[in-house]
Amino acid sequence: MKLQQLKLALIALVVTTFFLSCSSDNGSDDTTPTPPEVKTEVKLSTSATLGSYLTDKSGRSLYFFSTDAKGQSSCTGGCEALWPPFYVDNLTADKLGAGLTFSDFGTITTASSKKQLTYKGWPLYYYAPVSGSDPYGNGGTNKIEDPGQTTGDGVGGIWFIAKPDYSIMIVRSQLVGHDGKNYKSDYTVGDGLTTYFTDAKGLTLYTFVNDNYKVNNFTAADFSNNAIWPIYETDKIVVPSILDKSKFSVITVFGKSQLVYNGWPLYYFGQDAKIRGANKGISFPSPGVWPVPVKDIPLAI
Repeated sequence: MKLQQLKLALIALVVTTFFLSCSSDNGSDDTTPTPPEVKTEVKLSTSATLGSYLTDKSGRSLYFFSTDAKGQSSCTGGCEALWPPFYVDNLTADKLGAGLTFSDFGTITTASSKKQLTYKGWPLYYYAPVSGSDPYGNGGTNKIEDPGQTTGDGVGGIWFIAKPDYSIMIVRSQLVGHDGKNYKSDYTVGDGLTTYFTDAKGLTLYTFVNDNYKVNNFTAADFSNNAIWPIYETDKIVVPSILDKSKFSVITVFGKSQLVYNGWPLYYFGQDAKIRGANKGISFPSPGVWPVPVKDIPLAI
């Protein structure tokens, strides 16, 4: 009897060993290759003063340049040393941090034939101030900011931290009316850059000289004329750091929210056709009737 029990035990051991061996040979964790780790290349960081902003994988800040109104990189020559273009080769959605959308990114080629990443149409840059120079400014080298630094924000009133949620951006560009003429900031014919407001994607905004303080005197109750001068419809107020946020407000126009600056309701121009950097409305129907909003625009009355 004991001999028979021993034989049965040996048989059970052999069967168990066989099945364990088969299991090990078919899909064991020890033989399944581990997929390569996908590293985040662009992410969002947070500052108590600036809120959420874009950084590279190491946490180094990224910036927008106001003169890139048309989505081109206008930082050339010596500017590139101070503001190096940012680029990620073969960027994919899984290389983005939480809160970022892949369709917001693109790639352009700079004047110096370098690749540069864009976000919502804005080319992205690092800030690399000169460090290690003597008291006379000699001998220094350009060094990209350390992770967590944001000292490039507001430089010259035209460089701003790259934020994902701006409702207003600042551009510096030539005004070109619907009549094809160049205009200066006083709406006389001539060449010269004007610094004014756009939306987050670089689409030009306008004010109307016949409006009153926080009162839209143009838009019809049925919005039948909204295609000509569409209201800037948003209730978000996220603006570059050099602007006084308290000067922005929101009014209700026949049930819709319209952003206001210094009492002036803000509009688009239909003939700009949602083209980045277009500002044809400054001469329609005549120069200065629909001026672009600027930082120091007088308070509406």
